[in-house]
Amino acid sequence: GNADLPNHTSTFKLVQSGKDGSGRPFVVLASERNGVKLEKTFVLSPGSYVVDVGHRVTQGNTNAAPLVLYTEIVRDASQEQKIGPFDGAFSASTFTGPAAYTEKEKFNKLEFTAIDKNKITIPALVPPGDPAWIAMVQHYFASAWIPGDKAARDIYAGKIDNNLYRIGIQTPLGVVAPGTTVVEKAKLFVGPQEESVLETIAPGFALLKDYGYLTILAKPIFWLLENIHAYVGNWGWSIILLTIFIKLVFFPLSAASYKSMARMKEVQPRLLAMKEQYKGEPQKLNQAMMEMYRKEKINPLGGCLPVVIQIPVFISLYWVLLSSVEMRNAPWIGWIHDLSVPDPYYILPIIMAASMFVQTKLNPTPPDPVQAKIMMYMPLVFSVMFFFFPAGLVLYWVVNNLLSIAQQWQINQMFGKKPAK
Repeated sequence: GNADLPNHTSTFKLVQSGKDGSGRPFVVLASERNGVKLEKTFVLSPGSYVVDVGHRVTQGNTNAAPLVLYTEIVRDASQEQKIGPFDGAFSASTFTGPAAYTEKEKFNKLEFTAIDKNKITIPALVPPGDPAWIAMVQHYFASAWIPGDKAARDIYAGKIDNNLYRIGIQTPLGVVAPGTTVVEKAKLFVGPQEESVLETIAPGFALLKDYGYLTILAKPIFWLLENIHAYVGNWGWSIILLTIFIKLVFFPLSAASYKSMARMKEVQPRLLAMKEQYKGEPQKLNQAMMEMYRKEKINPLGGCLPVVIQIPVFISLYWVLLSSVEMRNAPWIGWIHDLSVPDPYYILPIIMAASMFVQTKLNPTPPDPVQAKIMMYMPLVFSVMFFFFPAGLVLYWVVNNLLSIAQQWQINQMFGKKPAK
């Protein structure tokens, strides 16, 4: 905007307030500079996060120049906090910062660091009729301007000051003839990233909720969690039921994995005897081991593969629990008042460590002493990591572990009855 005309630094005065025909409260603010008057009308709808905003520009000059209407959002990036415990691709918080959506280029995340280095690609001029919006995304929440699409629009973003960033959208009004008025309508969204709400606001708006790389898995997982919650009414119990469901889906894979581990446990004494027999002859030892695996129909990787396949599902659930505002302030039972923050008394991480320890005892001891030591300390390392994880995620992992232990114990019992050959 032109500094000599009404802009974001101008003083706006309240000229009217009341309720419209539908009973919705509204306010009208106005500012006038150099013959140009800008009136902003804000209409609030009960129970909605969307404010209807009208910009009314009246030209009082005879020598009228082209006018540009702009709406922008400014964010102090120093307020951003990391939500995950570590700063990595796996556990970093969900995306926060400026974002833009256009029909042509879809959703565009503009990282603060990229703006610093001037390495951002701003979407091209949006033609009339195409939907477009800009937003400032925070963890759990977002603010967005969704202008009307009658005219062309231009998106811009940049750094204003240290840690201060902006993203905006301009609508050229052209030359407004003296004595005439132009009205541009827009919507201002300020609220939580509730998926069911976001989907109703604008095209692509649900993308504000960021699931990282695994959206394809995370979206159906959240859908399932939400549907379970509709019946259960508690997010903690919903996580437990979802875990049981995921466990049942992966049951055939897990069973194959545990059978393989149980078979490995059976042949453990023979493996140790071979190690003694072929000391210093690694090639012969390898051949003998492979021969035994072939005869016994054991796949040495059979225990790992099913676990590896389940990892993307676990990471997707991590992102779901990390990015869902529904977990914020959601209690489970007793001491867990908020599933989005770590367990205040570390009870769940301790149960988690104990369950992992039991699991390692049920698995065959690796013949390699270094590997055996690693397996012994793994529960400890994991529990320290899980001290910092949201309680909802640790709850999932604890339930998952307890179900795994039950399953593994049952399979070990079945195989334990048969004497090792």
